[in-house]
Amino acid sequence: VVLGICPQHSKRFLRSLTKERLLEAKHSGPRLCIDLSMSHHMSKKELSRLAGQIRRLYGSNKKATRPFWICLTGFATDSPLYEECLRMNDGFSSYLLDITEEDCFTLFPLETLVYLTPDSEHALEDVDLNKVYILGGLVDESVQKKVTFQKAREHSVKTARLPIQEYMVRCQNGKNYHSEILAINQVFDILSTYSETQSWPEALKKGVSSRKGYVLQNAVE
Repeated sequence: VVLGICPQHSKRFLRSLTKERLLEAKHSGPRLCIDLSMSHHMSKKELSRLAGQIRRLYGSNKKATRPFWICLTGFATDSPLYEECLRMNDGFSSYLLDITEEDCFTLFPLETLVYLTPDSEHALEDVDLNKVYILGGLVDESVQKKVTFQKAREHSVKTARLPIQEYMVRCQNGKNYHSEILAINQVFDILSTYSETQSWPEALKKGVSSRKGYVLQNAVE
């Protein structure tokens, strides 16, 4: 008999490996907060979309070789969003992440925070292990202009945008539509890919679909 890992072993083994990597990230990995303090403005449909984005983000993080430690902040367990997450996301209650009602601004030293918002004038240059990156839990439909940017400003927290303008160009499209507003799981895929490859072009290719009206510079020539 050839010695091999039987399938259920390998599945269990992979699960424990994933768990180990995620818990390791809690101590030494890059950190990401999803600021869910704005979810009370959202419709049921938007809450469902946000719950779906959280599921996809967590799924990507589980597959990453260098996962982030994820913290869902401003998140009450008796909120409609929490119920939606339980309803839509299988095994949500055993996700390996932190959930807290506290605001991201009170949880971490302000100088470690970087709020990612398309309205920032600073392009993100690097993913720094000593920083905590914040994504605003807003869905496309409820994007009130600059709401996350204002929030970061009020707390004197640094902001950054993804370097889309630096590495990508607008492409012609029928609707003349160009948007830098991405779903939180798309932003996460970019951060995660960058963290693993140290290449912005590769990372942006992963998260910015051509439907947003942007393509990599060298793809045009």
